[in-house]
Amino acid sequence: MSPKDPQGGVPPPAKAPGLVSSSQSLPSMEISRPSQLPPFILSSTSLTEYSAYWAEHPAVFVAPAKEADPEKRALLVLKWFLTTLHQQYCSRSEKLGSEKKPLNPFLGELFIGKWEPGSDPELGETLLFSEQVSHHPPVTAYAIRNEKHKVELQGYNAQKASFSSTIQVKQIGHAVYTVTPPGSNEKERYVITLPNLHIESLIYGTPFVELEKSTKIVSSSGYAAKVDFSGKGKRGEKNPSYTIDGQWSDSFTVKDARTKSVVDKWCIKENATTPLTLAPLDQQDAYESRNAWKDVAANIEKGDMDAVSTHKSRIEHAQRELRRAEKAEGREWERRFFSRVDESSDDSVIQSLAHSVDVANTTENEKTNGIWRFNPESAAGAQPPYHKTGTEGLGLDG
Repeated sequence: MSPKDPQGGVPPPAKAPGLVSSSQSLPSMEISRPSQLPPFILSSTSLTEYSAYWAEHPAVFVAPAKEADPEKRALLVLKWFLTTLHQQYCSRSEKLGSEKKPLNPFLGELFIGKWEPGSDPELGETLLFSEQVSHHPPVTAYAIRNEKHKVELQGYNAQKASFSSTIQVKQIGHAVYTVTPPGSNEKERYVITLPNLHIESLIYGTPFVELEKSTKIVSSSGYAAKVDFSGKGKRGEKNPSYTIDGQWSDSFTVKDARTKSVVDKWCIKENATTPLTLAPLDQQDAYESRNAWKDVAANIEKGDMDAVSTHKSRIEHAQRELRRAEKAEGREWERRFFSRVDESSDDSVIQSLAHSVDVANTTENEKTNGIWRFNPESAAGAQPPYHKTGTEGLGLDG
């Protein structure tokens, strides 16, 4: 590992401070059109809500902001990332009995909430902004912020599936974790790649998902981590500072690779998540996920697929009409909390780190309809209605 270049540049990724191996798989997941699926495998949850899985342990999310040592801070960022994997890829199937097909968000769909500090007032509020910024291709952007500790995560992602004996799903995009270390006014940034996955056992009618290959986390401090999703005992990096072994869906152990001593442990069952607080349904904007999809969700729960199709088609038709009107008038849908930026105007440190892990090239950007960045000014004091366009975009007017 090497420290940050004293001239202010970003060094190449250093040796990984952590490594994790896992062979844990997920229960069944189907990829198909929701209108063609029977009710027992349809979810009433939109993909925009999945952004919340990044921070359901808020204390772990902000922990790096309290650590002065850059090496230990990088380890805490890695630990936080690993604690999010169970929520992102296992929690729904455990709650619902199986992984279900989520609702495909419409352009402009929003999911907004916050995690309250609870019994720890020092934690402060952690805010979530999630927005569907593109429909073709479908891309969700998100920002999670804790102002008290000056911690932010923002990112965007799309998915590309290919078919062979299994379904290979590539997650496209990246996340950026930003922290201001104790006693410093300079922001430290971590670029995080998104893990790919594949769906097995299709021919047996019981498909399940496994994470594959690796995830990389590179920091402007010069530290880097590589997470290998592989069988037990594999080591992907030579001479790491720390190693982490276990199953991301259950528990893992952190060891100092130099002293071989255990420095930390994490067990999912021993660490309850913090619920996200949302505005009451009757106070939500029409474009917020729970409000916009309430009729679809209610009929999925009842198993009335004819009603599901009717309400879903209403939104889809309205969205097509809105796109036609925009095209005819030579304008584009105005995003509420995020903007598309070109590389030349993007944060140079983030772009340098992103290029080092190959997630900021032209081809990747085309697959996500651009580079998407959060506008904190647009979120300050934001209240409904969030969009200038009325509810005709949901088929609710006239």
